[in-house]
Amino acid sequence: MKEVNEILLDLKRKIYKPIYFLCGDEAYYIDLISDYIENNVLEEADREFNQNIVYGKDADLVSILGLAKQFPMMSEYQVVIVKEAQNIKELNKSAGDEVDTKVSKTNANSATQQFINYIANPQPTTILVFCFKYKSLDKRSAIAKVLNKHAVFLQTSKLYDSQVPDWISNYVKDKGYSINPKASFLLAEFLGNDLSKITNEINKLVINIPAGKEITPDLVQDNIGISKDFNVFELQDALAKKNILKANQIINYFSANEKEHPSVLIISSLYSYYAKILKYHFIPDKSKFAAAQALGVNPFFVDGYAKAAQNYNTNKLKLIFTYLKETDLKTKGVNNSGINNGQLLKELIFKILH
Repeated sequence: MKEVNEILLDLKRKIYKPIYFLCGDEAYYIDLISDYIENNVLEEADREFNQNIVYGKDADLVSILGLAKQFPMMSEYQVVIVKEAQNIKELNKSAGDEVDTKVSKTNANSATQQFINYIANPQPTTILVFCFKYKSLDKRSAIAKVLNKHAVFLQTSKLYDSQVPDWISNYVKDKGYSINPKASFLLAEFLGNDLSKITNEINKLVINIPAGKEITPDLVQDNIGISKDFNVFELQDALAKKNILKANQIINYFSANEKEHPSVLIISSLYSYYAKILKYHFIPDKSKFAAAQALGVNPFFVDGYAKAAQNYNTNKLKLIFTYLKETDLKTKGVNNSGINNGQLLKELIFKILH
């Protein structure tokens, strides 16, 4: 995220702002910035007296502001980091619940108004950081408006599943390695779009890999617990080639290990896969790089979609989407006469292949 990189660049240049309000669904970026501030703004010897970490469930807004208004002891700055700030009740009010920036005397001393006043005129020697995870402020609220004007106000969003493989490739590159496109896909399919989980696994993976080496599918499979032969990528490959034996072997494995391979994720993955095949049929320019851009995939995968498009015409694809929808509903108990999810997946693959 460009905005995140700009904030980190300023921090590395020691350009500090009095207030950082970090919120949104993607906790990874919130942790990335707050951890940098926690570990780098103050020298280790200064942290004991000038760095306070509080938790939203244990503190209220007025006490936090009291800390923020203090002066540092024999240091240029003091740091106050509020973790789990989403638990502070005053920060969860909507625009209709709270006071406006132009308040009357009756609410001038409310916690919300004190916070608004502090944001507009912060203590310059304090770096106050709020980690407001998994949700965002009401943009219409007075607090959000004044934060947006006077503070570093970051709102993060989860990546779309289609964006995750490229994000993994860039993260690996920044760490001094490269990664095979199939390996990126496997990581994305296995770990989802939880960036904290992804980075933890990659960091563990590269510990014993020489700098500059490529992360291959074999390395991912050997170190992260993904089966070499029984994973979503291999299922898609078998379906693309109409390899009936292999597709059935994989779906039988998934059915026997439903905890590790939930039906909802398999169906979702197959829907996304066949949607790209359908889209491929209608791409005017089917050259590798043009098709990759149109499909939102790495060029490495285009040949696979081209092969699949040969085996699945548009009429068959329409039927497949019907099968996927019916199976999805049945796994959720709709029109299901007692058939378990594993059997439903087997029936789905049979219908797709025949």
